[in-house]
Amino acid sequence: MKAIEIYSNLLNNIKTRIRQAQVKAVMSVNAEMILMYFDIGKIILEKQQKEGWGKSIIPKLAKDIRNELPEVKGFSERNIGYMIRFAREYIPYQILQQRAAKKGSSAILQQPVAKLPSLDLILCIPWGHHALLMEKIKDHSIRFWYMEQTIQNGWSRDVLGLMIKSGTHKRQGKTVANFNLTLPDPQSDLARQSLKDPYIFDFLTLTEPFNERELETELIKHLENFLLELGSGFSFVGRQYCLSISNKDFYIDLLFYHLKLRCFVVIELKKGDFKPEYAGKMNFYCSAVDDHLKHPTDQPTIGLILCQTKDRILAEYALRDVHKPIGVSEYELTRALPENLKSSLPSIEEIEAELGGTHKEESSDE
Repeated sequence: MKAIEIYSNLLNNIKTRIRQAQVKAVMSVNAEMILMYFDIGKIILEKQQKEGWGKSIIPKLAKDIRNELPEVKGFSERNIGYMIRFAREYIPYQILQQRAAKKGSSAILQQPVAKLPSLDLILCIPWGHHALLMEKIKDHSIRFWYMEQTIQNGWSRDVLGLMIKSGTHKRQGKTVANFNLTLPDPQSDLARQSLKDPYIFDFLTLTEPFNERELETELIKHLENFLLELGSGFSFVGRQYCLSISNKDFYIDLLFYHLKLRCFVVIELKKGDFKPEYAGKMNFYCSAVDDHLKHPTDQPTIGLILCQTKDRILAEYALRDVHKPIGVSEYELTRALPENLKSSLPSIEEIEAELGGTHKEESSDE
């Protein structure tokens, strides 16, 4: 090996070690802050229980901390309230109690210990994410799921909010697919968890009537939002990707490469209901990509058919004897309004009547 290559490897190793240390330093600072907020919240809870203090203590604490420690940020009334809530909700979990005990804090509640993910998971989540999760997600198991996804996908607080709003935990892994028949473990499980049903394209401005090409164009115009909805790992390869087979050209709607699954993903967009013949066409595309694009070290190509609606049983039958891994999901341009909200909204006729009455009143005033 040449001296320049040896030096280059040395430099790369040093840079990697520095980056690792930087990441650990940031995580360490965040962990200490989370533990500090937990301890402070617990201390306030102890005093509230022992002295019978109510919520009025919070604005006083916020004011006094601001006056005596003006350089310290993060102790507004609202944030102190989150600290108390954080301690109250996580005190029953043994893993935080044990870590807090090492810091010299005593447990104040003797409650049954529930199952909790690793402490590192909770300590890796930024405080703003914790505040949002406590505000939006009451069920702890669902909350922990979003914590795990935040770490795996690197979600910012805003992205986490969008994922919670769209109910990602209800959609993840719900695709109708034949992965258990066409992919080995654990690739089949990974593939299923990488897909959703339905996909929410509420960032588009399409209205009926529209065709498949218009949908495709709009998705590419909003590629960043589209990739965010697809999920972590998807890398865009091409639109109307041409494959020449037996002197004929075939065009794939959208072609992606999944960095975690290490495979190509073919996406076909369909207007209306799912039809069984779509599976045969997708099987053909996956075979062609495997033969013409797939690297020997890549995993088998996966197909994803996106339709507006599907009959689940029909889709399962259509995929049962297909040899390539294919999933079928629905897509929505907007989320449907809940029935109780629909009933509270005025109808078009009521709006027109109201506007008509307003115009009459204005005319009479003149």
